[in-house]
This record gives sequence, C-alpha cells and structure tokens, in this order.
Amino acid sequence: MHFLRPLLCSPSLTWILVAAAFAVVTPRAAHAEALLVVEADTGKVLQADNATMPWYPASVTKIMTAYVTLKAVKEGRLSLDTLLTVSPVAASQSPSKMGFPAGTQVTVDNALKMMMVKSANDMAVVLAEGVGGSVDGFSGMMNQTAQRLGMTQTSYVNPNGLPADGQVTSARDLAMLARAVIRDLPEYEYFMHIPSIRYGRRVTQNFNKLIGRYPGADGFKTGFICASGYNLVASATRNGKRLIAVVLGSSSGHQRAVRAAQLLERGFGGGLGWLKPALGTVDNLVPVDATPPNLREEMCNGKRKRPATDEDADVVASNGNASAGETAVAFFTAGLQPPTGKPSELLAAAAEPSEPIPVYTGPTKTGAALIAAVAAEAEKQASSAKRGKKSKIAAKKPDAAAPKAEASAKPAAKPAAVRHANAKPEVAAKPTPAAASAEKKPAAKPAAAKPVADKPVAAKPAAVGDKPAPKPAKPNAAAKPKGETKPAG
Repeated sequence: MHFLRPLLCSPSLTWILVAAAFAVVTPRAAHAEALLVVEADTGKVLQADNATMPWYPASVTKIMTAYVTLKAVKEGRLSLDTLLTVSPVAASQSPSKMGFPAGTQVTVDNALKMMMVKSANDMAVVLAEGVGGSVDGFSGMMNQTAQRLGMTQTSYVNPNGLPADGQVTSARDLAMLARAVIRDLPEYEYFMHIPSIRYGRRVTQNFNKLIGRYPGADGFKTGFICASGYNLVASATRNGKRLIAVVLGSSSGHQRAVRAAQLLERGFGGGLGWLKPALGTVDNLVPVDATPPNLREEMCNGKRKRPATDEDADVVASNGNASAGETAVAFFTAGLQPPTGKPSELLAAAAEPSEPIPVYTGPTKTGAALIAAVAAEAEKQASSAKRGKKSKIAAKKPDAAAPKAEASAKPAAKPAAVRHANAKPEVAAKPTPAAASAEKKPAAKPAAAKPVADKPVAAKPAAVGDKPAPKPAKPNAAAKPKGETKPAG
C-alpha cells in the first residue's frame, strides 16, 4: 500500500481511489436489506446500510425474551431450576415449537435452551408467562427494557416474534441489544451459542449457520416471517476482538449467514479502515422515520415456496453479488489477515462435531437421573413411532385386502358367466330336464318325479284339449325351473 501514498497528495486522485475501492468492495444489495457491523466493546460502527430503517424482527425477538428472563434470574426473582407450566396459550402457538401439551412442566433452563436453539414459540410464551404473569405483562417488561437500553425504534407485542401489529425494531437497536447481553449477562451468554440440543432421540441444530462453521462464531439468533425476510444477529471473536453483525431481510437462511460472515470478515480484516469515513457509535446512528418494508410478496408468493417458520431448507438464492464481494475483499485484504475460506464455502461445510445438550421436561436432573430421563423420553418416542407405523400399516391393510376380495369374487362370478355362456347345451338338456334339476336339488327331484310320470310329459300335446287339463298343469309347474335355469345357467 506504500506506493499509493504519494498519489494521495492529489485530492482528485484520492476521491477516485476511494470511489473505486467502494465500487469493488461493497456489493450491491439485490433488494431491501439492512446490514450493520459494530465492535462489541466500543460500539463503533464499521459498516451500516439501512441500519436505522424500521424492520419486523421475527424470531430475533427471542434475544430480548432471553435477556429479560435472565435478568430476572440474575436478580433472584426466579432461578434456572424454577418449574414453569405450559399453558393452553403456550400450547396453541404456531410452529416452530416443542409441541408439549398444556400442563407439561419445564424448567427455565430447558425452556431457554429450546427457545434459543429450536426457536420454539411455545417456550417463549412459557417464559413470558412465568416471568411476567402473562404475554401482555411480559411484553410491557420487554418494552421498558428496550427504552432503558436506548432502543428507541423498538416495540414489542409478543415474546416470540410471530406476526403482530406494532412488533418493530431496527438493525441499530438489535446491535445495541446484543451488546447489552454481552455486557450485562456474561455468565449466561452460553445460551446464545448452543450448537444443538437433544430431546429424547430428536436432535435439533442451531438455525444460526455460523455456529460451528465460521471461525470464532459465538452468538446470537435467527428469525423469519414473510414480511421481514430472513434475519440474523451474529457475533464472532478473533484475536480478542469481538464483532456483532446484523442482517435483516435476506433472501434465504443460507444467504443471511453468508451476508453476516462477509460483514465479519471485513470487520476483522480492517485493511480498508483508512478509506472509510468515521460512522461513529451505534447509539448515535440517526433513526429513520418510515414504515417497515413488507417483503411478503417477495418471500412468500406462490412461485417461491417458503417454510412457515425459521427452519430454513438451506436454499441458496441466486445472487452473484456474494461471490463478487468475497473476491474483492480477498483481493484488497490479502496479506492483512489470516487466510480463511470464502464465507459461502465455510457455511456450506458441515458444522464441527459437538455433543448435543440434553433437554427434558420436569424438574432439574443431573447424573444418573438425567441419563435415565433422556433414555425414557427416547424410548417413549420410539414406541410412539412404532405405534404410528403399525396404525399406518393397519390402515393400509383393508385397502390392500379389498382388491384381493374383489379379485377372489371375480373368479367366483366367472364360472357363473361361463355356465351362462355354455348354456347352448340347453338343447341336450330339454329331453332330460329332470336330470339337470336332479344335479342341483337331488332331494326334491325324486319327490317331484313320482307324481310326474314319463308318459304325461310325453302326452303334453295330446292332453291339451282333454278335460283332465289340471293334470298337465303339474308338468307345467315342474317346467318352471327350466325357465329359472336359463338366467342362472
């Protein structure tokens, strides 16, 4: 970089270089998106784009839910071992959730882990009701805390971030909240970067893709609703320096992680600090008086299938700006930072192996009791899965048997049809009607054969005009089976 210094004596050349550097390094946003990266300890802003634009928070709301709950724990108003009960209101929340029935009890500790890793909406309500008495009471506590922290653009209506009128924040306010967690709750900060949890046999990975993939990643939370797009508050520490990155309105779960990694890489690189204007501290950013952008049409229209929750399917949005930005940063900061892979490559790799933290219902358990509780829940889930499979098989069996019954019925019907088709031998049957009827009803025929002699049958033509007409009537009655055998035979 020393060869550039003589050129910087010329003001015109200086501005040309600055403009060229920003044109190459700063990727152009494809759509409405808010980006911010700050130093955790000083609050110094390293990059800000739409940082004070009002935004729908989605599940990053749960960072405040955790903060208010853990402050109550720290102040002794309850403990991590306090048992809370799942209410009907909590059980009725939309996914993502644990799905416990009303009446289930869970500790504050387990509820926090489930909420922060699985983004469980029902656990957020359990904590809200346990700490604030009700959702509305807890929301009031959240708003009071936001005002105390200087989050002047934030308003909360519920503890989980599900769509609601008046639930608004900004990248600026979320960075301030993340700084407060680091500053005020260092002993409980591990809740913000748990890689995964295990409930019985079910293992849930943290939706924050930086955890276990990006070097030094150590926080915080993801969020998604159609109106907000994919949001992420992330942090990472490298060489004793900790940065906080906020991404709001990204196009996919993967893309928000790539964006955050790009922001962190630039912040840690620091090679272009001398080219950037001073942006001050995060609390001095000027709020924008505007309506939050609504990305529903872009995120959840009929052409783009989107999950109803923050459980992203890892669909990478086609965006050439990401790789261009990575290449530019690698070019300008080469030799100024430890070599690392491109953010997109880092985040596409499998997470570092780690042992999932067990979570469970009921009172706090340790040692053998904890192992037994986890094993019991795993067995319960296995039994439930077996019952589910059996019921599905049982439900399918009648359907499978029905065709067999039909198939077996058809062959039974075919012989009748064959007999009917072979009814031509009726000519041969006419001289001996008694023989055919004798095969079908052997007991009845001998009785009928006694009153009906061979001669009266032969005397049919001669007896038509005689008085003893009633006698020939009996052969006519006996002849009725001949007519019945035609449709049957």
